[in-house]
Amino acid sequence: MKAIVWTKYGPPDVLQLKEVEKPTPKDNEILVKVYATTVTAGDCEQRGLKLSILYRLLMRLYISLRKPKRITILGMELSGEIESVGKDVKLFKEGDQVFAATGFVGMGACAEYICLPEEPKEGDKSDNSQVAIKPANMTYEEAAAVPVGGLEALHFLRKGNIQSGQKVLINGAGGTIGTFAVQLAKYFGGEVTDVESTRKLDMLRSIGADQVIDYTQEDFTKSGETYDFILDVVSKSSFSGSISSLKENGCYLIANPGLSSIIRGRKISKKSSKKVISGATYPKTEDLLFLKELIEAGKIKSVIDRRYPLEQTAEAHRYVETGQKKGHVVITVAK
Repeated sequence: MKAIVWTKYGPPDVLQLKEVEKPTPKDNEILVKVYATTVTAGDCEQRGLKLSILYRLLMRLYISLRKPKRITILGMELSGEIESVGKDVKLFKEGDQVFAATGFVGMGACAEYICLPEEPKEGDKSDNSQVAIKPANMTYEEAAAVPVGGLEALHFLRKGNIQSGQKVLINGAGGTIGTFAVQLAKYFGGEVTDVESTRKLDMLRSIGADQVIDYTQEDFTKSGETYDFILDVVSKSSFSGSISSLKENGCYLIANPGLSSIIRGRKISKKSSKKVISGATYPKTEDLLFLKELIEAGKIKSVIDRRYPLEQTAEAHRYVETGQKKGHVVITVAK
């Protein structure tokens, strides 16, 4: 089968289209013919190790110090059709149309086929893959863009315990996580303000933003406005400024925290009514099913900026690294 193989840490050129062995499902696994996957900022950060020192070290320790070994195919979300199932699989059958998150441990979605467990092992946090039947009202490309951003956004907003009428600010609202966070925050009844670059503001209005702030023109931490919940997807705003922009009993959630933010956040959470939350997400399959229900009810949708064929995955990485993508960049694997 064809796959985009990650040969070493570095720029997009380290990704190469190669023929690799087609996987065979284990007894508890499904074999999925991949129709679509995505390229996220997270994929690019992992490929090039453009991470904080702490996360860079952890990545090297897990994947390999000098070049990728444990993981050689990137891609953490997909949609496709089940080609075969292991003998112990009960939830799915051949021909089912599915969408899935592979989880960080496995990745592997930038390929023509992938094997996934039908459900994670109970209590095993190392296996955070989820598979569900694809939403009936979505194309394969639209469905492939849901799992990573949708599950992360749902986790963060639930952590913030958003109540109807509360003021919510999402910093970095125009990407993989942010576009779903905007829609979910509206679904939960929030009054949503989005912070992004000029070219993404109209898109954010189209998916429900009540207010938008162009960060190239205005710093939201200096406006004097305060919020019940701030979700910082990009971790580029002033930490102290964000805390000052919280109401009493407000919640500041950092999606990609550095070590300094984690330490300072713990101190603030202990000494004040304001809460700072960060940390890994451990979504469950029922979360993916919840997103499916919202999609089929017309409450949320994918925002797709560009589509690339599998052989142009490196070019897709280059585009994502510009920071200009609006929503999602999709890789079409099969038609």
